[in-house]
Amino acid sequence: MSALSDSGGPGQPQLEWRDGGVPVSTRFDDPYFSLSGGLAETRHVFLAGNDLPDRLHPGFHIAELGFGTVLNCLALAQIAQVPVRMTSFEAFPMDRDQMARAHAAFPELGDLAAGVRAGWGPPGIRIGEGELTVVAGGVGQTLPGWPGRAWAKMPSGPATTSSTSRPLGSMVMMTPLPSTTPGTPLAGRAPASCSARTAAASMS
Repeated sequence: MSALSDSGGPGQPQLEWRDGGVPVSTRFDDPYFSLSGGLAETRHVFLAGNDLPDRLHPGFHIAELGFGTVLNCLALAQIAQVPVRMTSFEAFPMDRDQMARAHAAFPELGDLAAGVRAGWGPPGIRIGEGELTVVAGGVGQTLPGWPGRAWAKMPSGPATTSSTSRPLGSMVMMTPLPSTTPGTPLAGRAPASCSARTAAASMS
């Protein structure tokens, strides 16, 4: 398998680009999306796994552990018909050039992806009907200060609790929280993260 190295700058990911333009973190030996079909994986795990778009309504809020290539948000923006919000925590965010290289693998998301790169930076990015906020830094440091609250149920699969690793997976939240919700409350602490292939959260 051919690969090219991209060391990145301080606070950026250390990447290796493999066949088909797939970014792989050399820090964690982990691909950002499936080597055999990243968008199909996102639609199956993130969208279908969380019953999206059926559960979307104005003000629905998704909190994600691991911004990665912004593929989850792009896939959501492609199908969202109502205004939704997304907050993503990322220890090592890509820069515009790295995102552009990764986005080249998904030409059908080209216009949305270009909008993300053009609007990259605080306080937020508008993507179709979605509004994205990226919180840079390890979840062990950033999540305790986050004013939001989410309930998430992680499925079976490999998991880590390291607050220094690039967090993976997603949790779905709704504001305001219902009085009784199955799952695990996540607020003020760094939750376990699951592999992107197995991570999906539930929120009624």
